[in-house]
Amino acid sequence: MKNYYKTAIILSFFGLWLTSFFSIENQIITGFSLILTFGILHGGNDIMIAKNILLQKRDYSFIQILIFYIAIICFCSFLFYLIPAVILFLFILVSGYHFGEQQLRFLDKRKNKIIIEVVQLLHGLLILFFLFEFHSKQVRDIIFDITSVNITPNSITYSLYSILIIFSLGYFYLLVKNKNLIKILFKELFFLLVFAIIFKVSSLIWGFTIYFILWHSLPSIFDQITYLYGDYSKLNFIKYIKAAALYWFVSLFGLAVFYFFLNDIKHFNALFFVFLAAITFPHVVVIFAMVKKYNSN
Repeated sequence: MKNYYKTAIILSFFGLWLTSFFSIENQIITGFSLILTFGILHGGNDIMIAKNILLQKRDYSFIQILIFYIAIICFCSFLFYLIPAVILFLFILVSGYHFGEQQLRFLDKRKNKIIIEVVQLLHGLLILFFLFEFHSKQVRDIIFDITSVNITPNSITYSLYSILIIFSLGYFYLLVKNKNLIKILFKELFFLLVFAIIFKVSSLIWGFTIYFILWHSLPSIFDQITYLYGDYSKLNFIKYIKAAALYWFVSLFGLAVFYFFLNDIKHFNALFFVFLAAITFPHVVVIFAMVKKYNSN
C-alpha cells in the first residue's frame, strides 16, 4: 500500500491534467462511468464478507443475507423519500465516518477508542466538506433538489471551520499519544492537502471521482481481498471481480429503477447521490464489522 499511495498521487494529478482536455460534460460522463464500475465494485462482495462474519454466530444462507441486504437498501430509499433532509444528514455523517475509517485504518482502537472514532469521523467529514466548500453552489442545488431545503453558503463554510477546529484538537491528541505514528499521521495531513487541491481545481463530479476511486474504492478493495482470501494477488483480484459481478449488475439495475420511478428529481446528480446513499448504509455496516473482526484476530 505504501507504493500504491505514491501511484495514487501521480494518478490524481494526472486526472487533474486531463481536465484541460475534457469538457465539464465529458468529466461528468467519465466520472459517473468510473463510479459505476470500480466505485460500485468496492461494495460488490459485502454479502460474502457479511456471511463470513456471521458464520461464527449462525450459518446464514447467501439468500438470507442477500434478502436482508436488499431490504436495508429499499428501506433507506423509502426513508429518503419520506424524510430526505434527515436521511441526507445521516448519509453525510455515515459517509464521513466510512471515509475516515478507510484513511486512518492503521490506528489501534484498543486504546483511545472513542477519540480515534471521533477523529476518523471528522477526518472523513473534512474530506467531504472540502469538496462541498469548493463547489458550494452545485452542492446547495443538489441538496435543494433532494430535500427542498435551501442551504446558505455560510453554513457550509462555518461547518468546515468547526470540523477543522475539533479535528485539529483530536489529531493533536493522537500525535501526542502515538509518537510512533507521527510520520504516518503527518502523511495523512499531507493527503488532506492533496484532496483540497484536487477539489479546488476540478469540477464537483470529477474531483469526487478522483478521491472516491483512487483513494477510497481501490484501497478498500485491496483490504477486502486480503480479508477474504488471505493476501492480495492478481489471481485473488480476479476472484474478487468475478464474485462482485452479480452485485454490480443488480446495482446498475437498481439505478435504472431509481431513474424510472424518481424522474421528478430535476438533476441526475441528485438522483445519483440518493442512489449512492441507499447502497452506502449497509456497505458501511459490513466494512465496519470486517475491520472490527480483522483487528481482533
